[in-house]
Amino acid sequence: MRCVIARYPFDLTKSGVLASMKGVTPELVTAESVAIGRRRYPVKQVGEVITRQDRRDFTSGEVVRAMTRLGFTCHDHIKTVVAAQVPTPLQTASALLGAPSLDG
Repeated sequence: MRCVIARYPFDLTKSGVLASMKGVTPELVTAESVAIGRRRYPVKQVGEVITRQDRRDFTSGEVVRAMTRLGFTCHDHIKTVVAAQVPTPLQTASALLGAPSLDG
């Protein structure tokens, strides 16, 4: 499949992308990602590997479009939701019994 990334045309195939990413350790996903095999890679990392360009030269949207057209599953960035802190059993018991005063 012919696609344009950072104003350069590339002929990409699904098998070619799989071969390029074989043996590449995924970086920490902090933005959009793409599932390749059993792993999730940051889109910018995949773009850098398959195009051999600096990741500052292309947008994640260009790579997402190309990977989606090739049949890979892309994921949006999921913002982590800060869960409410669940008190430990000791903290719960202390709160129910009344914590001792530090005023002396």
